[in-house]
Amino acid sequence: MQRITDGKTSWPELVGVDAFLAKSTIEKENSDLYVVFLFQGCPETREYIFDRVRLIVDCSNVVIRTPSIG
Repeated sequence: MQRITDGKTSWPELVGVDAFLAKSTIEKENSDLYVVFLFQGCPETREYIFDRVRLIVDCSNVVIRTPSIG
């Protein structure tokens, strides 16, 4: 069985992409991860969650920061 953290841990190629397309891309690459959306400027918690990817998006739902596990 593949560990959740095996493989890719960040997706720099998704910066500038629609958030829903980015989410589906990440989930296709690793279905064990869950993807959450956060709007630019919203507070973020500091805990590291090994199976979560945060998508930081602008008001047009475009990814503005490199998505990564944590």
